[in-house]
Amino acid sequence: MVVVWILIIAALCFVIFFFGFGEKLHLKNSTIEWIKTSGIKRFLNFNTLHGYIYQRWQKEYLSFFINKIKPISIEPLRNWWADQYHAKVLTEEQAERLIIIEEDIPRQDLEQIVPYPKAREIILQAPPKITIFECGCRNAREVHCEPTQVCMFIGEPFADFMAEHHPNESRRISQEEALTLLREEHERGHVHSAWFKNAMADRFYAICNCCKCCCGGIELMNEFGTKMACSSGYVSEIDQELCINCGTCIDICPFEAISSNGVTYVIYDKCMGCGVCVDLCPSEAIAFIRDEKKGTPLDVRLLEKEESQ
Repeated sequence: MVVVWILIIAALCFVIFFFGFGEKLHLKNSTIEWIKTSGIKRFLNFNTLHGYIYQRWQKEYLSFFINKIKPISIEPLRNWWADQYHAKVLTEEQAERLIIIEEDIPRQDLEQIVPYPKAREIILQAPPKITIFECGCRNAREVHCEPTQVCMFIGEPFADFMAEHHPNESRRISQEEALTLLREEHERGHVHSAWFKNAMADRFYAICNCCKCCCGGIELMNEFGTKMACSSGYVSEIDQELCINCGTCIDICPFEAISSNGVTYVIYDKCMGCGVCVDLCPSEAIAFIRDEKKGTPLDVRLLEKEESQ
């Protein structure tokens, strides 16, 4: 009897949201593909509905959490949120490799790379479809960074869903356009990150180009220490002989991982290995060091090699 009521309530929720609000009495093709991708288990536990709401009203979704929920949140809620919805920080090269994959990647358990209990799959076809969309975090702020169209939804069904449901706020882009955007955002000092979410079929679905002044995830990390993202697998190291203590790296570090007491130094536990300081240091005094304690990098070349074996 309980199962029957769950099915009835779930069906009613879908009717209300799909037909009443989201679909205007006609299911779009990408919505049908989303339901198929989600499967019956996620349908019953409402993750299909959650994922639909997240994609269909993403700006409103993120604005609500950033402006309403975060200010009153408690640590257990923040930690739970991070387990469901998190990122893998990427170097510029790692982000580019996700865009120009040469082999299909159907990896369903990446615990070593994405060390969270949920949402750690990558399922992509080469070449991946890419749709660029308005950044929900930047649009949630009264004063925000530009440009705002910097979030890349990667692969299916996500790229089609965003393009079909948001024709005025999104556009499909080529691999070349995506690479140009990554490089431009990197030059602005913004962080590339691969995002995973349980309600998005437990999968990688987007590359965000995050700034520390707008990104809700980075804000949670810097303000509360919430583990919203895991390291790229690298750490920055400063050559004191080359460093001129200009303070540039301190100002631009998205994770507040560099400080100075007369000598500029990296705060190891905070460094996420994004590489922003490495490339923007005017005296070229900062190097990237592979550090096993920082976890396994999201190296697409290795994933492709494993799949071809």
